[in-house]
Amino acid sequence: MLVIVVLKLITHYLNWEFLELSSLFTALVSANIFLIGFLISGVLSDYKESERLPGDLACSLEAIVDECSILYEQKKSPAAKNCILHVHDLTESLIAWFHKQERTTAVMEKITGLNQFFLQFEPLTQANFIVRMKQEQNLIRRIITRIHTIRETDFNEGGYTIAEIITITLSVGLLFIQIDPFYESIFFIGFVSFILIYMLLLIKDLDNPFSHFDDTSLTQAVSLKPIVDLEYRLTELKAKIE
Repeated sequence: MLVIVVLKLITHYLNWEFLELSSLFTALVSANIFLIGFLISGVLSDYKESERLPGDLACSLEAIVDECSILYEQKKSPAAKNCILHVHDLTESLIAWFHKQERTTAVMEKITGLNQFFLQFEPLTQANFIVRMKQEQNLIRRIITRIHTIRETDFNEGGYTIAEIITITLSVGLLFIQIDPFYESIFFIGFVSFILIYMLLLIKDLDNPFSHFDDTSLTQAVSLKPIVDLEYRLTELKAKIE
């Protein structure tokens, strides 16, 4: 915005303001705002869904740990203990995965690795308990797949491109439009440019709620606190059973 204001001062003093403000120009501004509104409504729906995914993921992991803890307390099953340790390792891998320090295939393999423990639980507990853990396992896999899709897919590349083209064109056009008095033109040009550019940057940031791997785009990333808190609780549980 400051660059645009400085350029406006230069074009004014060099007498390069050869355009006049017209209804067509204001219509272009309105059209761009409408397009930005369409884009932000689309990314907000994904963002609201993404806010609850880390919590759902933590709840499903802890539900499996609860079943294993009950089994371990009742029968001191080594399989139950090893399953708790495996979930703790999976939770650490998930935190690393959110920061792109772990591959998605490696995380999926660890989720599938729960099957060996469920098989060992069959003679130790009722079938409905194993079914419940399998359901939680399937839910974890679904959540990971959904997060991966949101993180790797842009909402609307074509919409972003046309919005950027219109914003740049309007910002350049504002530099050469003559508005009297001059101090009012500085205010409106700076304000309109700020709103348009800021909204585009906001939409791009909201489009990837799981940008924890990007230190320059953490302002709108969803919180991983549920999973971090779970990892802390599992560390304490691990210390008790070992």
